Parts: sequence; structure tokens; C-alpha cells
Amino acid sequence: MSAAGTPMAEGDEPMRAPARPSGLLDVLRVASVVLDAEGRIVLWSPQAEELFGYEAREALGQYAARIMVHEQHLDLVVKLFADVMGTGQSWAGAFPVRRKDGTTRLVEFRNMRLLDDQGEVYALGLCADQSTVHRLEREVALSTRMIAQSPIGLAVLDTDLRYVSVNPALEELNGVPAEEHLGRTVREVVPRMDVEALEAAARRVLETGQPVVDQSTIGRTPADPHQDHAWSISLYRLENAFGTVLGVAVSIVDVTEQYRAGIEAEAARRRLATIADASARIGTSLDLDRTARELADVAVPELADIAAVDLLDAVAQGRRTSLGPAEAAVIRALAVQGYDSAEALEAADPPGQVARYAPDRLVTECVRTASAVMLPEVRDEDLPRIARSPEAAELLGRAGVHSYLAVPLIARGEVLGALDLKRTRNPLPFTEDDLLLARELAARAAVQIDNARWYQSARDTALTLQRSLLPSHPPVTGGLEVASRYQPAGATSEVGGDWFDVIGLDGGKTALVVGDVMGSGIPAAAAMGRLRTATNTLASLDLDPALLLEHLDKITAGLEQAIATCVYAVHDPRLRQCRIANAGHLPPVRVRAGLPPELLDLPTGVPLGVGGVAFSTTTVDLEPGDRLVFYTDGLVETRRDSLDDRLATLLSLLEGPDRPLEEVCDLLLRTLHEPDNFDDVALLIARATPPD
Repeated sequence: MSAAGTPMAEGDEPMRAPARPSGLLDVLRVASVVLDAEGRIVLWSPQAEELFGYEAREALGQYAARIMVHEQHLDLVVKLFADVMGTGQSWAGAFPVRRKDGTTRLVEFRNMRLLDDQGEVYALGLCADQSTVHRLEREVALSTRMIAQSPIGLAVLDTDLRYVSVNPALEELNGVPAEEHLGRTVREVVPRMDVEALEAAARRVLETGQPVVDQSTIGRTPADPHQDHAWSISLYRLENAFGTVLGVAVSIVDVTEQYRAGIEAEAARRRLATIADASARIGTSLDLDRTARELADVAVPELADIAAVDLLDAVAQGRRTSLGPAEAAVIRALAVQGYDSAEALEAADPPGQVARYAPDRLVTECVRTASAVMLPEVRDEDLPRIARSPEAAELLGRAGVHSYLAVPLIARGEVLGALDLKRTRNPLPFTEDDLLLARELAARAAVQIDNARWYQSARDTALTLQRSLLPSHPPVTGGLEVASRYQPAGATSEVGGDWFDVIGLDGGKTALVVGDVMGSGIPAAAAMGRLRTATNTLASLDLDPALLLEHLDKITAGLEQAIATCVYAVHDPRLRQCRIANAGHLPPVRVRAGLPPELLDLPTGVPLGVGGVAFSTTTVDLEPGDRLVFYTDGLVETRRDSLDDRLATLLSLLEGPDRPLEEVCDLLLRTLHEPDNFDDVALLIARATPPD
């Protein structure tokens, strides 16, 4: 290398590679003029030709003052020239010059004395059009001021994506002094931003020249290392006047407030969507356990990673309760739902289990005070107050439970239990907004849970009453093997009027009865009880089935607003026959080995209580092994299918090899009876047995 830093080739000859101009001097069109000590022009640049209008051959050797300066300024210029040459001090200023075409132009001058190696003195004049200089000065001043005072972070990166300059706003945004930016990459200054995306965008801008405008990014800087911020970043390629790529200009606007407002708006939208979802999904039935599961399903994972719905055991048993300060809470788990957290699920009480929570437990505090309990950040020492046992607390710790929320379930002024929420995978703690959402879900669900609770209680009472009115019978009686089922309606808490009976008669005979009082509720149950009692009394008289139905018809007519259908059959094992009479009921099915099941062709008759129509008795054979299937309409009637299709399905289910009667009962109920059916079902199957 030479002293000046120029690369040298063999023989110490300088390598003449053209240097790329910066372009600024060309924008200014700076002219160079060299004068000797007498003031004659000895050097004249092309820019001087353009500025003054004289070609070099016209200017060289001429006195500069005579061709460049107006006569009225001649004395001043001569004096200034003498001062520069005499003192060696430079001079700068502006004055009008005369061009070759006679026009006048204001020119900025910079004059200085030169000395060559022979001791000769020269004067160098650098000249530029004043309007051009002032325009650039204004632009530079404007740019400098805007960059320095702009609230937008601004930076220039070179082609290696290293900081060349930054403005004060970017210093503040990044929390790093300007001097610590220079020469370093974005990754080195703010590593917790999305550096990969930013650098990839900057490289595309360098390569294509296409700007990137308003690219969003999220991250953290040393200015606020504990909170995420959002920025809008724009990138532009910088080029000089000759198109040489200098680097990338970067503008950064902090849009954190808008970002957070957007997050809050989205969170509000999701909360409303969750509430709407809860309104649609919670309380689809009056089943207590199902309603609790629906609440837990809505809460996970939208609100929590683990959700448990718990009911005070006293409330589940239909008693009101209040807890004293030192009293434990006895809680029955109704539902648990979890999102990818097996250990936290293991720590929860299984549905149906009753657990005792000590007075210091948070869920106990929740149901005792009827107030929500929230721990945004769960510490290790908090876990024993959340879990039911030390083992469960250890499981919650391993599961990573870091935030906890319990909200009471309150309906009609009574605390029913609690909605218990935990977060493991979701890194955010529970907030006041989460608490508001949890309260809203709990309030909506509590009413549904309370309705289901009272419905369950009423239903249990009704079923107890209904079953108490139905008979118990031995599995084998009077030459018959018998199985029966009663299935309550799936969509009502009222008792129904369906009944069946198996009545032992003299001579080894057996009466089989299936009936259905129209309507539901206590009146239907009362009518059913009276008809069953009357049937038992009349059966003991060994009446013909048709005559017995006539007596029942009169009894039914005497009951207020009572109408019933009934099939009455008497089996005689000695004759291997059944005598059957029908009062408006669906016909029984006879199943015989080797033959398809058949609906017995009986005179239908009219329902009991209508009156005025005689009943008739039909005798059918019933050999050992043959079966009779009696049923009420709740087994086969639906709102969607025709009765003929349903009866055909019943017959198809009874085909095939002989099976235990209990198994056949279960099959028919499981296949034919629909859970939401508004009618109850009585089913009675009898198989003739060989004589002893």
C-alpha cells in the first residue's frame, strides 16, 4: 500500500481504478478555478465552464476579475484577492458574477491560498450557484431537524445491515444510546425483537428496491424488558445520485397502545362469544350432571385449562346450608374438564365423589363467603389451599398450575357450589376481565343447575311413587317365566299412567295385564292405581277376560276424566292356551320357535271409560317355549316414524334364537325407547314353561 492507501501493483505503479463518486458535489455542480499570483486563470474545470459560460480555452490566461466580476464589484474583489494571497486566510462569501452571455448570477465562493513545491503562490476558488447551495442547505436543515425531533424512530443501516445512524426517538424506543447502535446489527442491539423477519425484509428491500411499509412486529427492548410492545416498521432503500445502493432507511412507530386496544377488543369479542356459546350450550337438558359438564366444557380452554364444577353435598341432597368460619365444606364433584394436563386432572375430584375441604381451603372460602377467590400468581405455598390433599397439591405443582380462580354458583339467593378454574398451559394470569366472564358463566349456569337439581329431586320422588304402584312378581309363576320393565319418560318429571301386572289365579292359571291411563301426573297415577286394584279384585273371580274389561270400563267411567287402554290375558298351562281381550290397546306379539314373530289378530275394542261397546275374548295357543310380549305405546310410537314401521322393527328385534327374557327386555328398551320420549313405557314378556 502507498502512503495514501492506494493499492500498488508490480513495479510500484499505481492501479488506476475509477472511483465511484458520492454524487453530492455533482448535485452542487461545484466549479474549481485556480489563479496565479497575478490573478490570471491557470486552471478551469468543466463545472466552471457551465457556471460562467466560458470554455477553458477562452478563460485560461485571462484575469479572472475581468471576465467573472461585474465592473461595480471589481475593486472589492481585487482587495479580497489581495487579502487572501497576502494573509493566507481563506474567504467565503457570495456576490454576483457576470456570465459570458451577460446575465448575472449569485455565486457562493470559497477562496484559499495554495503553495506549490517551488514556493509559488496560487489561489483556489470553489464556486457554486447560490440558489442550489441554499436549496441543499434547506433540505439538509429540514432533514436534520425532522430526524432529530421526529417522534418516529429513524435509523440508517448499511448494506451489511449495521447501524450507521439513529435518531433520539429510536434511542428512547430501544433504550440504547446512539453510540451503542453504531456498527452493530439489529440482533446485537435488540435481540428480543423478531429479528429474523426484520432482517429478511431489509434484505428484500436492498435487493429489489421495493419498500416495505407498515410491517408489524412484536417484541421487547431494553427500554421495557418486561412487557411486549408492538411496532410498525417501514423500510426504504437508499441510493446516491448514481444509483449506488447505500443501505436501508428504517422508520419505527410504537403502536403498542393500538395493539393492546386491539387485543382488548378481541378479548371482549371472545368473551361475548363465550357467553353466547354458554347460553346455547348450558342447560340443554334438565340432567344435573350433563348441565355441569356443559359448563365445564364452555370454560375450557377459553377461560381455563382445568375447570371443575362442584356442588355442596347438602345442596345436592335438597337441603339448604350455610358454613361457619371454622366449618369444612363437604363438596360433591359434578364435572371436571381439562386441556392437555393429565396431572392436574388426576388432582381433581372425580365426578360423583364427595370430598371434605378444610376451612382454610380457597374453595371453602368461596362457598362460605359467596365471593370469588382469585390468585393471579400461585406460589408453592398456595397449592395446599387449592388442593384437597397434600398428594393433590404435589400433582398441581408438577402440572404447572400458576393461576387460580373460584367463583360461587349462586341461584335464587342460595350458594349451590363453585366453579373452580386453573391455568397451566395458558401463560397469562387470571385478570379482572376473566373474573367478570367467570361470574357471568357461573350466574347463567347456576340457574340451570338449580333447575336441574329441583327437577332431579322431583323426578326421583315421582319415580319412587310410580315404582311403588307397580307390582313385584316372581320370575316363574303358574307355568310362565316372566320378565318386565318400567321406563319413565325421558323429558318430564311427572309420573305416568302405564302399568303391568302378573296375577296368580286358581288352578295354576296366571293373569297378565298391561295398561295405559291417558295423561300424566298425579291424576293419571291415581287412576292407574285404582284400575290396578280393581283388576286384581276382578281377576280373583276368574271372569272371562271380556267380562272383566266390561267391569273395568264401568269403573273407569266413574273416574273423573279417565280413559285407559288395556290388554288382559289369562294363561292356562293345562290347556296350553291364552284367552285375551283388548280395550283399545296395541296388540301383543307372539313368538314361536321356527316361525316369524306375529302381532296377534285381536279385536281392538275401545278404550276403557268410553262405554257402550262390548268387548270380545280371543283364544290363542301358547305351547311351552312360546312367548307373549305385551307393551305400551311409549315403546314404539315416535313423532318421526310411522307406527307400522316401528312395529315392524319390534318384530325384527324379536326374531332369531331364543334368549333370556331379561336380555330381550333390555334389548327392546335400548333399541326402541328414545331418551327424549315424552311417554313412559311398560313392558311384560312371558314364556310358557314345560309342565312339571
